[in-house]
Amino acid sequence: MAAKRNSGARTVTTAEYETLASFRYALRQFLRFSENLVAKVGLTPQQHQALLAVRGFPGREQMTISELSERLQIKHNSAVGLVDRLVSRGLMVRRPASDDRRQVYVALTLRGSRVLERLTAMHREELQRVGPGISLLLRRLGLSKRTPRPRRSGRS
Repeated sequence: MAAKRNSGARTVTTAEYETLASFRYALRQFLRFSENLVAKVGLTPQQHQALLAVRGFPGREQMTISELSERLQIKHNSAVGLVDRLVSRGLMVRRPASDDRRQVYVALTLRGSRVLERLTAMHREELQRVGPGISLLLRRLGLSKRTPRPRRSGRS
């Protein structure tokens, strides 16, 4: 049985397919850069993502394992195993919550913070290099607008 077409949907142009493919390629190149970089320091991409998720959690520098599993979009038991491996490497610690001993928080150790800081600096450099191209692709797809420049004060 043939799938119905949405009669209200507009046709995607060849240029849009090409731009979307280029965008996907640029993202994949950045991810490959990241995978190779974290491997050089002995981490997996998921371990790096966990360190970044904890350090970058809004409002605090620790999070529950449930919050980590949500941020990484993995099952709770997978997050527990991931934390176990990071704790055994001295990159993360577990802390029981003061108000509910059943709740466990995870936080970066000083060593974990230092590793993440080095990785983040190198990721930032790569993003500065590839960012303008990605921004251009997003604008071509109509998904990003240039931020308006502030008006100069002076004579009208």
